[in-house]
Amino acid sequence: VRPLHLGGKNMRLRESIPALSSSYTWINGNVTNKTLQGYPTLIHFWSISCDICKDEMPKVNKLKEKYKGKLKVVAIHMPRSKEDNNIREIKKAAAKYGLDQPILLDDELELTKKMGTKYVPAYYVFDSNAKLRHFQSGGGGFTTLERRISKLV
Repeated sequence: VRPLHLGGKNMRLRESIPALSSSYTWINGNVTNKTLQGYPTLIHFWSISCDICKDEMPKVNKLKEKYKGKLKVVAIHMPRSKEDNNIREIKKAAAKYGLDQPILLDDELELTKKMGTKYVPAYYVFDSNAKLRHFQSGGGGFTTLERRISKLV
């Protein structure tokens, strides 16, 4: 996957989740920082044009089920091209891959830049105080991701 050169800085450990609000376009409902309070949170970036993202969706869904009620999961769709902004295609992909968690459509790449995301898939794990505890991007590494989450729930 080619990096996006967006000019955003990478998030650092213990930084807070950037502001999430209902002003963004959402699929499957929305969340705010307030609704995430008190829960560890997994934020994962994906794109409909990313085959690795699609391959890893079942693993994300398993984590979501395993930690249901203990972990909040939020998806952020990061378009990698103009064609990736087709909301019908995003909804179709979300349904096909079982993404029933709130999905923020980051069409303007605002959160992508704030979080410094350059590749998809990308995973950010925040503790119950909304502080970043782990980040990883690219395929694989789910054992490490799950280990980090299990320490927080």
